[in-house]
Amino acid sequence: MGVPAEVIESRSERDRDVGLTMVIDSGLGLAATREVLAVAGRWIDHWKLSFGTSALMPEETLMEKLALIRSAGLVVFPGGTLFESAVLNGHGEGYFEKAVRLGFTAVEISEGTLDLPASRRLSSIQAATGAGLIVISEVGKKDPLGQPTPRQLAEQALVDLDGGARWVVVEGRESGRSVGVFSNTGGVNMEAVETIALHVGDALDRLVWEAPIKRQQVTFIQRFGPNVSLGNIDPTRVLALEALRAGLRFETLQPLVRQQEANPDEWREKTGLLWEASFPTP
Repeated sequence: MGVPAEVIESRSERDRDVGLTMVIDSGLGLAATREVLAVAGRWIDHWKLSFGTSALMPEETLMEKLALIRSAGLVVFPGGTLFESAVLNGHGEGYFEKAVRLGFTAVEISEGTLDLPASRRLSSIQAATGAGLIVISEVGKKDPLGQPTPRQLAEQALVDLDGGARWVVVEGRESGRSVGVFSNTGGVNMEAVETIALHVGDALDRLVWEAPIKRQQVTFIQRFGPNVSLGNIDPTRVLALEALRAGLRFETLQPLVRQQEANPDEWREKTGLLWEASFPTP
């Protein structure tokens, strides 16, 4: 059953720089990856192999999986924790070259656990781009007790973008709790969100908000519109997120209903035309 074009007309098209959906993959096999791509690949932009999971897979299987994801036109990258582990263990120099050899198209540069000197962070971004990789940096810490301020997150994001990162992810972890702009119950701190948005200015569209919980996704869509970029999405929930973006779920359809109630004549005409387009009279 097709959806009338008017319903999703505000959605950006692939290949897009805004309105991204980034899935977090913590260990899908080849068959499951194929199924996700077949069902929802149209709506996915970035595919992250979370944490250091890619290092634990048989290399041949990993390369086959990455080729499959690339064939769908997606950006695919390992989680930033793997980069941090490589740096900590003295393997940073060869990390980007190996990522290219394995078939990744991007890398995530982060400091979720360790602290990098500003010069090392910048040189890592430049080394990755020099190796032919897309850089997706991440701002924020994973430790709930060591959180940067929203202003610091925004400032680091701007430095990264100026240094060559294409997008910047705002840390939310896979749980969506107690870090970044999220409370320990998963609520969104809108004051923090607005502070970040204000200070990044025109670069706002280059932020990807990690938002694994539905109510977080609703909040960002209601605040920034359907073309807000969201990350750490469960691969099995991609269509559910896209339905939110398109106003095909209660949380985002209800505001449209309220608009109709406020302007009944305008909406009567519009919905009448939509109905005729979707279900023409025989």
